[in-house]
Amino acid sequence: MLSYPDIDPIAVAIGPLKVHWYGLMYLLAFGTAYALSTYRARKPNSGWTDQQVSDLVFFGAMGVILGGRFGYVLFYNFGQFLDDPLWLFRVWEGGMSFHGGLLGVMTAMGWFGIKYKKNYFDVADFVAPFVPIGLMFGRIGNFIGGELWGRVADPAVVPWAMVFPRADDLPRHPSQLYQAGLEGLLLFVVLWFYSSKPRPRMAVGAAFLLGYGILRTFAEFFREPDAQIGFDLFGWMSRGQLLSIPMIVVGLVLLVVAYRRNKMAPTSA
Repeated sequence: MLSYPDIDPIAVAIGPLKVHWYGLMYLLAFGTAYALSTYRARKPNSGWTDQQVSDLVFFGAMGVILGGRFGYVLFYNFGQFLDDPLWLFRVWEGGMSFHGGLLGVMTAMGWFGIKYKKNYFDVADFVAPFVPIGLMFGRIGNFIGGELWGRVADPAVVPWAMVFPRADDLPRHPSQLYQAGLEGLLLFVVLWFYSSKPRPRMAVGAAFLLGYGILRTFAEFFREPDAQIGFDLFGWMSRGQLLSIPMIVVGLVLLVVAYRRNKMAPTSA
């Protein structure tokens, strides 16, 4: 069994200015997304400009923050919102949802597409490969903050199990790191190489939905369900898994449609 590292939640302190690790992870996520998307945009015939990338990252960041907060309130703690509506705006108390952030980003992409007259799915295909690397930083932030810990594990079977002080004295899976590796690094590598060659419109975005849905559903078997919710659906599925299943279905359908349209294009032109 490993000891959970005692990490100061404040990464940098300069006088009264304090930068928390979680906030720093968000900066790294958006900064990395900007660097990678700029790299792709500067390739010949990409159809993207630096200004468009800059605006897209800004729109996406707003979508992540606003959607993530609204999603957490709606999907995970709606009861608290009903009791205290102003809690929605107390973001410093914590509470962000990936699925809400995804809906926020999808909305932001639509707004961006209208502004620059770009097809919605072209925007989604361009954005999709950069999302997982941001998720990786977010999960690392969860680990540093000692939150969203895993389920109880047997140290004899899982020697890397650790005790999270904010949970209890039981050894648990470091599920935040599992998610960082699966939904973050692994999915990023797969999508980066998959999108490095021309694919049918919608295919890259669909691959993200499908891949994330599958990996999140798997990783959730090692993560402790949210205390205020527990298990959904027959007492064994978490809220995160319940929200990820539609992503698998939609991603699979869009992927099939993308390739079928691609095959039919020459004969229907």
